[in-house]
Amino acid sequence: MLDKSRLLGLIPIAFVLLWSTGFIGAKYGLPYAEPFTLLMYRMYITLGSFLLLIRIFSGRWPDMRGALHSMVVGALVHASYLGGVFSAIKAGMPAGLISLLVGLQPILTAAVARGWLGERINAVQGGGLLLGLVGVAMVLANRGQETGSAAFGPDALLYALIALIGISLGTLYQKRYCSGVNLLTGAFYQFLSTALIMTALSFTLETGQINWEPQFVLSLLWLVFGLSVTAILLLMLMIREGEAAKVASYFYLTPPVTAIMAWLLFDERLDVLAVVGMVIAVSGVYLVARGHKWWKPR
Repeated sequence: MLDKSRLLGLIPIAFVLLWSTGFIGAKYGLPYAEPFTLLMYRMYITLGSFLLLIRIFSGRWPDMRGALHSMVVGALVHASYLGGVFSAIKAGMPAGLISLLVGLQPILTAAVARGWLGERINAVQGGGLLLGLVGVAMVLANRGQETGSAAFGPDALLYALIALIGISLGTLYQKRYCSGVNLLTGAFYQFLSTALIMTALSFTLETGQINWEPQFVLSLLWLVFGLSVTAILLLMLMIREGEAAKVASYFYLTPPVTAIMAWLLFDERLDVLAVVGMVIAVSGVYLVARGHKWWKPR
């Protein structure tokens, strides 16, 4: 039977696997709905799921300040990030490529955390962050050659930048202002603000039409229960318990895992450069996470 420390050590692994499926789920669902409309339905189903979880586990509701801070986190971590990712994919950017671009998040998070949260990064951890960046860049170079990245325009790059900035700032904001907020009720307010934003964007910028094919329904259900419920709770738990830059380092694993999933599901080829880049990225994660209470090698 696993003890508590070993069980906690499995949380980042589970998170990376789940988070990586988000890009795949988006690729499956977006042919049947516009991005903001899809996310609107996803958010309202998620809200219902969290109300049920809060009732089952008697989640404690935050005060007004905690609720507002949680809604800001939702606007950044969910609305900006998901809206940017889904819009970039809809605009023609391959799912694997967008995962690589937003995989640069640890560098931005670490840089901002140094001044905002006062977190210090030692030489080994700094080297790990840079090593992870090199690995992501190598995989990016390989994927860019194979996926026809020239097919998308500057709008897709802008959406990717919005996603990158949103998830980076949201991670830091969550760490600084929401550490004392209950995970379930805090997440509810995050999804509430996201639902309101997506509703406004859907009604003002999109037609709201959906083709309710089985593939879309399955994609929507996975995005809700696999990502919005399970993966997000794991992310919030990691942010609450760990330093923001170290938690963010796990996002380096998302591009390689997404690339492997895309290879298995869509038969996208992985050459030697991509494999080497994945190994380098994993090594960077190890250096950043070494000594962290989430994972201490024995």
